[in-house]
Amino acid sequence: MTHDHDLVLRPTAAQTEAALNPPPGRNGGDLVVETLAALGATTVFGLPGQHALGMFDALRRSDLRYIGLRVENNAGFAADAYGRITGEAAPLLLSTGPGALTSLAALQEARAASAPVLAISSQVPTAGLGGGRHGYLHELPDQAASFRGVVKSVHTVRTQSQIPSAIAEAWTSALTVPHGPVWVEIPQDVLLAKTPIPVVTGGDTFPEELPPRPELTAVAADLLSRAERPAIIAGGGVVRADASKKLRQLAERLQAPVVTTFGGKGAFPWTHPLSLQSWLEDRHTTDFLEDADVLLVVGSGLGELSSNYHTFEPRGRVIQIEADLGKLESNHPALGIHADARLALQALLETVGERTDPAAPERVREVLAKVRERIASQELTLEQDVLAAVRKALPPGAPSFWDMTILAYWAWSAFDAKAPNTMHSAQGAGGLGYGFPAALGAAAADPTHPVLAVSGDGGALYSIAELATARQYDLNVTWLIVDDGGYGILREYMTDAFGEPTATELTRPDYVALAESFGVPGVRTSPETLEADLAKALAAPGPSVVVLPAVLRMFAPTHLD
Repeated sequence: MTHDHDLVLRPTAAQTEAALNPPPGRNGGDLVVETLAALGATTVFGLPGQHALGMFDALRRSDLRYIGLRVENNAGFAADAYGRITGEAAPLLLSTGPGALTSLAALQEARAASAPVLAISSQVPTAGLGGGRHGYLHELPDQAASFRGVVKSVHTVRTQSQIPSAIAEAWTSALTVPHGPVWVEIPQDVLLAKTPIPVVTGGDTFPEELPPRPELTAVAADLLSRAERPAIIAGGGVVRADASKKLRQLAERLQAPVVTTFGGKGAFPWTHPLSLQSWLEDRHTTDFLEDADVLLVVGSGLGELSSNYHTFEPRGRVIQIEADLGKLESNHPALGIHADARLALQALLETVGERTDPAAPERVREVLAKVRERIASQELTLEQDVLAAVRKALPPGAPSFWDMTILAYWAWSAFDAKAPNTMHSAQGAGGLGYGFPAALGAAAADPTHPVLAVSGDGGALYSIAELATARQYDLNVTWLIVDDGGYGILREYMTDAFGEPTATELTRPDYVALAESFGVPGVRTSPETLEADLAKALAAPGPSVVVLPAVLRMFAPTHLD
């Protein structure tokens, strides 16, 4: 009798030849890049360092495309965006100590957004592992400890034979729902030593699926079928799971209004009769959701931004579908379903009954009218005009990446993403400097569309060095910098809280001249000419910078009322 676990894959003739006659001059770094190629990687991001030179030397003997950024954190943001756009694990090659630690903020954002990033760093020589103080350059007592609270999994390699399996295990972890960043570290001497190990040719990995428990979806389907006022909150998990079509089918079958979180932008059509859009920082939306007798939350943990700063208090029954077990029922009691959004929505579609509710679209229109009336009363025409100009200039299928800046905060609520997986921001972890390097990663992933990055002048200074990267690789990214002379949102927060701001004003460069010094075309625009200037820049191949001098204001919050 033959059992499945007895089956062994036979090597091909080419694999046998490669194993018996490996090319000369290979080292541990070759095992890294060969394993990545065998797993299906085509592009890697990173920045070299002394301990990591074995990996980078091996790159020239491989077919992998390398995109080198100027700061490790920016390389992490670029890998994050590549993972979001492609759904593949994006390799990120880094050095030891300071180089590794500089990537932490980017990996935190990738974890918050469930972006699959495979970070591979060097380590001090093997003798230095274990916390001894040998005085090696970049030495840390426990480098991996700095990453355990940030990434999904940590993998430390000690011998060359461990490299293929450790990277394959990490790759599987990154692509297992919920996706996320993982960390592999390999000592310098292991990377540099010549290797007798055959060329790595096998690399198939099979991330496990996360289906829902059928008894739970049966209860959920019954609750939704019998609901009088169902509603849906769609989060980033819907986008990551490529489940937008299933969400729409379920919403239409239930006649349930849908609001998308800021991480779930594009998960539901903006102009659909059942779309409450993304106005989560609005009491009218919060009241509507609280009034639902059955609220389906898909792919969201109902965190601070998704709950109107924790003022949301549902009165009906909550059903929460969430792939991250730590987020399940973490903020509200619910019928918690630990599952991938796509599989759970499919299970509901197979069992839920069809509802008729001709009044549902009218209730949606009433809420949106109240939201528009509230915003209109605050005399924020400039901000709305600027955001509308960006939307008109950006082609419908083009992705956009937004830094933590006032225009992005407007976009979270008021920007029509047009399609799923096209609007991304750093709202998961909330760090500055995300927009431009992330846009570079997206342009590397898909060169068929122009990519828009949006930053304030404060955030722009975090990643200004990457203009050199954009030019070196001729990446098709247009960077809109809204220049208000400081950290605009912090200026507002401090003025509101203390009467005046402190430490928010910035001396800044001439961004147009600075861009041109990198060989990147730049233009200074105005609110009146923004649409035309931005559209022209987006239509031109290669990188460009558009600078908008403007002081924008946020709409008044409702969670403080």
